[in-house]
Amino acid sequence: MAVAPLTTVADVRTALAANDYLADDGLATAVFLALSLKRPLLLEGEAGVGKTELAKVIATMTGGELIRLQCYEGIDAAQAVYDWDYSRQLLHLRSRGDG
Repeated sequence: MAVAPLTTVADVRTALAANDYLADDGLATAVFLALSLKRPLLLEGEAGVGKTELAKVIATMTGGELIRLQCYEGIDAAQAVYDWDYSRQLLHLRSRGDG
């Protein structure tokens, strides 16, 4: 499937909206810059604000693959990068009462 070029912030907002994700100018600008510069976009915030949904929509828009890393207090870079195991991370969170 051909992906329309996202050459402006308005293009990104339109593409997000076409995938049922409404973004304000700040978020659309951050997504635009991350895509344009081919750099990661770090999303943080409370549970339920739409971080994972935004990642899913960006993956759909770009034809990319979504790899989800569940972060939690105490995780270090070695665990996150080298020992990444989503199901194990979920078990850890549930055992702590955070998930």
